[in-house]
Amino acid sequence: MKRAYFCTKGKTIKLMENNMLNQHPADIAEQLSGLDVKSRNIAFYMLSNDEKVEVFSYFDPTIQQEIVKSLTDKDLAEVLNNLDPDDRTELLENFPDELIKHFINLLNPEERTIALNLIGYNEDSIARLMTPNYVQVKENYTVKQVLHHIKKYGKKAETLNYIFIVDGKNRLIDDLKIGEILLADEETKMEELIDHNFVSLTTVTPIEDAFEVFEKYDRSTIPIVTESGVLVGIVTFDDILDRMKMRDTEDIQKFGGMEELDVSYTKTPILELIKKRAGWLVILFVGEMFTASAMSYYDDEIAKAIVLALFVPLIISSGGNSGSQAASLIIRAMALGELKLKDWWYVMKKEFTSGLILGGILGVVGFIRIAIWQQLGIYDYGEYWMYIAITVALSLIAIVLWGTLSGSLVPFILRRIGFDPATASSPFVATLVDVSGLIIYFTISAAILSGKLL
Repeated sequence: MKRAYFCTKGKTIKLMENNMLNQHPADIAEQLSGLDVKSRNIAFYMLSNDEKVEVFSYFDPTIQQEIVKSLTDKDLAEVLNNLDPDDRTELLENFPDELIKHFINLLNPEERTIALNLIGYNEDSIARLMTPNYVQVKENYTVKQVLHHIKKYGKKAETLNYIFIVDGKNRLIDDLKIGEILLADEETKMEELIDHNFVSLTTVTPIEDAFEVFEKYDRSTIPIVTESGVLVGIVTFDDILDRMKMRDTEDIQKFGGMEELDVSYTKTPILELIKKRAGWLVILFVGEMFTASAMSYYDDEIAKAIVLALFVPLIISSGGNSGSQAASLIIRAMALGELKLKDWWYVMKKEFTSGLILGGILGVVGFIRIAIWQQLGIYDYGEYWMYIAITVALSLIAIVLWGTLSGSLVPFILRRIGFDPATASSPFVATLVDVSGLIIYFTISAAILSGKLL
């Protein structure tokens, strides 16, 4: 086994041309990812052609693009022609049109046809993730014929867990687990094993909807058919898992009150990071300015009863926290397909009860806290301390209830008008409840303390 060496930044990186230390391609990709761009490109170039293809698919998209730009047309053609079609489609999506055209021209006629077909589908459709590399047989095949077919064509298949049965017009009529075929008699025909009960997705099915199908049926592979039922590809769970990871990452970033990052945090330049965060921060800051405006409107009440200002942070933060909790629960339930738009009234009834009870709990705690501080002499709230305690308790009930209802309703409104529910971020809901919470607090205070402190 021949070794190759090169030096970078004072370190000698040892590579195996035929097999890099007998490691899995994912481990090799991880090691190369830790090198600087120049060293990584050199190391990748020194791998064998088979290793290039295997290792390349485990790189992050950003690194894949860097490597692609460093390869000669000959080496690039070798990689592109041997990449799994779904991985190649995802790679091509990240390049401008003029480069895509150049890459497509490097493919052999068969792979070029496959690539053009996949790129032709809508960006959000499940067909963009499918691979045409699978094993299909006719219903009149015997088990013996199927096994011979697998040996002949199975090497390029994405998976052999399922064998797909088609009719004379290439329409999918069933799929069988490989175990069912292996355990059957050699002369048994496929038509004797199938029951025409199978799960499939059409090429135009949105990727988001495909997540639910994979989870519902607990499948590792699902066939993709045209609207007329013709089998054109399959999608495996690992491809779906990658997209689910990307979706969840975007949702988490949006929920934190910022735009989603185009690449990983470690790869995002500082100026781009600031750009992604500044917009939402400005919007939220302007929103919080309304909180100051609301407080200035109640200057007279605060001047007459300074004690009311003591509880402003406690009260509005409780409302914001309850709203953020509700928004988190609803957005996640929507992402998992547990809640649809039609369920909004069910959610409102449930959250009304939850908000009322949660507000009641905090209200009792707030009342007891004021009473204990007053009785122990820790703080003197004056002769009307009981009314102040009642004001705080009722305000907490009302604001927590309002926060809960707001946090659970906003995602439905956003989904209804076509926006991502994850945009209902914690900071957004908290800001909304802060402003309205002050109005509720001082309105209740005016009603209870009028003629006493006010």
